[in-house]
Amino acid sequence: MEFNPARLRFYRETEKPEAAIDLALAALYIAQETHPELDPEEYISALDVMAEELKEKVDHEHYPLRIVQKINHYLYEELGFQGNEENFYDPRNSMLNEVLDRRKGIPITLALVYLEVARRIDFSMVGVALPGHFLIRPNREDMQIYVDAFHKGEILFIEDCQQRINAAYGQEVPIQPAFLEPVGARQFLARMLTNLKIIYLHSREFEKSLGAVERILWMFPTAPVERRDRGLLCYRLERWQEARADLETYLNQFPSASDAKDIRQLLDDM
Repeated sequence: MEFNPARLRFYRETEKPEAAIDLALAALYIAQETHPELDPEEYISALDVMAEELKEKVDHEHYPLRIVQKINHYLYEELGFQGNEENFYDPRNSMLNEVLDRRKGIPITLALVYLEVARRIDFSMVGVALPGHFLIRPNREDMQIYVDAFHKGEILFIEDCQQRINAAYGQEVPIQPAFLEPVGARQFLARMLTNLKIIYLHSREFEKSLGAVERILWMFPTAPVERRDRGLLCYRLERWQEARADLETYLNQFPSASDAKDIRQLLDDM
């Protein structure tokens, strides 16, 4: 099978050991599939320049909370980064090059910018995949604060996270330790790709949605929902043989799934 060059670069980057994956570069390879003219090094350099400017502002600062406040001032007040609340589902919000150019994004891509700039000034932070909203936090056991990159770096405490979870579920849901676990590079990229999968599905761009699913499955080959979704997208694209293989595998793994009856009906209709 021949792959788009950007797809191949993404595959090569994400087959590395988890700690060796360059998150920004992999995110740019996601964008490069849509923007083949994109030069990833240009945007890596832009992040480097941002970090150099920021480093001068935080030099000799040792208190993590003050460093967060200075990062916030630099990114949101000086550079004008902001959450795109007016057009949240614009696919450009999920493309790192567009986020850097337009200074607009969604929680996970603004978190990516924040993480990459912080890493370059030796201030380690990690992503936190809270249900319904992506946050970041300093990578320190002695400091339980969370940063909302979508809302201008708003600083949150565990009680605020609980409120966000309740809002996401529409009811009170006790916070689980797993909700606050650091997100690895592959999980981070999979969440970005899941956003794109859904956006393209809603706009009926099934080939693009399939491309997002294929990249998730490259990183997580046994993910049952993604295998099912690949089968459903192949069905939409009239790729019957591939659709059947994925959907039958899904049913074999989960014969009592809530959507099993509908999947069996699709298979009967092929």
